[in-house]
Amino acid sequence: MRAGHISLMSESKYKYGKEGKKIVFQDSDKRHADLRIRLRYDGLTQLQFFRAMVTGYLSKDPRILDYVGELKAAVAKQGKKKLEKSKELAASGKQTEKLFNLSEKEAEDLFDLIAKELPDL
Repeated sequence: MRAGHISLMSESKYKYGKEGKKIVFQDSDKRHADLRIRLRYDGLTQLQFFRAMVTGYLSKDPRILDYVGELKAAVAKQGKKKLEKSKELAASGKQTEKLFNLSEKEAEDLFDLIAKELPDL
């Protein structure tokens, strides 16, 4: 088979970023019922809740990251020094972001401009 032909076959099977993926985990029936009751009280579906939590985590929402930091300390997945270093790096990044006050789009434009002016870099 030709390389191009193989590529086309794999592309037709799966398109990364366009396919839905399930995220599944198990918990007790009691906690599931409590979750459903609490979500109904707050007017949220499970889908809305979990997507919002994942979005907050992936976008590094400080409120979510604080909670995850507490969780990591509680389950001791990272040492205290590493947790503190991560916290310091995040704070330093925020400070730099505020200093330059660049949006993500502006930063991308800046890098594009640099790449255009200095293509050898």
